[in-house]
Amino acid sequence: MTSASRRSSAQVRPRKSTPRPRSGLLSLQFMKFVAAGGIAAAANFFSRIGFSQFMEYVPAIVCAFFVGLMTGFILMRAFVFGGGSNPVRMQVLYYVLVNLFALIQTVAISLLLARWLLPAAGVAQYAEEVAHFFGVGIPVLTSYFGHKYWSFKR
Repeated sequence: MTSASRRSSAQVRPRKSTPRPRSGLLSLQFMKFVAAGGIAAAANFFSRIGFSQFMEYVPAIVCAFFVGLMTGFILMRAFVFGGGSNPVRMQVLYYVLVNLFALIQTVAISLLLARWLLPAAGVAQYAEEVAHFFGVGIPVLTSYFGHKYWSFKR
């Protein structure tokens, strides 16, 4: 076999390509973000039940919010985004700011849907539940990018 025929037969073989990591909303990192956020939300929800055993409802909600916030920060830093390049105190500050922005979005979207858009569309039953579902879901996107590029930037 000549060297020319070896080259042509090598060119015919298909190359094994390694799959490129997905980016954006289908990435493993985003899936980890959603899972960590779900765990933090569960910590928030269930700790409120525990706090309600010895304090009033509103203070229990506030305490539970901070449990969820701390749980989310620890999980995001450890399993989703890594340490990042910001000092930890700045990561905490940015993390809280991103989550406050998400809270504002949640309230605004929930109220807009529950008080105006859903009633205008004739939806009366479970309007607050549907509105809150979307109000909680939409900030997932802005929070992901806020934490990726600000709280835990590399």
